[in-house]
Amino acid sequence: MTFFNFFSNILITKGATRILISDLQRNISELHSLEFNDILEELKYNSIEDISMNFDLKSKKEFQKYLDFLLNKEYGFITENDWDKNFPPLSYEYINSSSISNLFAKISDISFLQKIKQSIEKLQVQHLIIHFDKKLSLAEIVGIDRIFEKSILQGIEIYSHYHKAINSTFINDLNLKTARIYNLVFYNCNEAPFQVEDKYRFDLTFTNQSIKMNSCGKVDLKYFNTNLPKVLEAINHNSCLHKKISIDSEGNIRNCPSMPQSFGNIKDTSLEEALNHKDFKKYWNIAKDEIEVCKNCEFRYICTDCRAYTEQTHKNKNGLDISKPLKCGYDPYIGEWEEWSTNPLKEKAIKFYGMQNLVKK
Repeated sequence: MTFFNFFSNILITKGATRILISDLQRNISELHSLEFNDILEELKYNSIEDISMNFDLKSKKEFQKYLDFLLNKEYGFITENDWDKNFPPLSYEYINSSSISNLFAKISDISFLQKIKQSIEKLQVQHLIIHFDKKLSLAEIVGIDRIFEKSILQGIEIYSHYHKAINSTFINDLNLKTARIYNLVFYNCNEAPFQVEDKYRFDLTFTNQSIKMNSCGKVDLKYFNTNLPKVLEAINHNSCLHKKISIDSEGNIRNCPSMPQSFGNIKDTSLEEALNHKDFKKYWNIAKDEIEVCKNCEFRYICTDCRAYTEQTHKNKNGLDISKPLKCGYDPYIGEWEEWSTNPLKEKAIKFYGMQNLVKK
């Protein structure tokens, strides 16, 4: 008897109409029909011969095509006898020793970073995302990187207003003089000043959009990420709010800058004090499997959630919002995408959040 053994890094997520097969080693995902899922379930518990016996000649050929596909994709391997007990499954436990993984700060004065540096070290913040309304000079951006030269901080992401001094020489100097910056976005840029290449150590983006707080939370295929840590976090926790903290332009400390509840102001409250507030972590463990509609979606473990802007249709027994994200246009029950802002069922929530200007005509 022969058996098909799935590699432990293969995750199969069943949705209402389709399944998603994710290769957590290669960081790729593929969509397939629910019919394919029936075959995959059979392969988990039965020999290839036993499964094949239940098919007529035509179906046996189709079954062989499925097997060939699985082998070509290297989703598993065939063995004599059942080896499944010899291969322990991948643990889906999520482990992150930092108190905070991401800190978002909207600031105008770079010296402010010196004031919160001690908190960043204490909380073992891994990633710092900074949004500036001002135009940053080369010296200022290099200075930001130097502040955290010997820090535990792993990476810095900067959003800055575009200006004419930014050219290829400017970016080349940044590439040589910085170490922790991994993403640079220059907004309000009508046209990129030069052809962006892959030679830089960091990602570089020029956009004509004006980045605003209510721009976040959009669910789109281009934002999906088949990344093992991200997938494990989504399985166990809220993929947007877990271990996140933010400081808005007024200094208010929130879980996310778009969330309504503030836990103090940085002028008189430390990040540590805000984090210890009894309600700060209330959404941290609301995973996709608990959110309406999302729990039946095949993309739920590679998609980022949003609790700041939702359809406001459901709450759990603790009064927490478990509604589908407002800016998601995907319907897992028919497997189709549509423009979220024109959906009449979202009209009430769009008005509540004051997002009428985002509705496409």
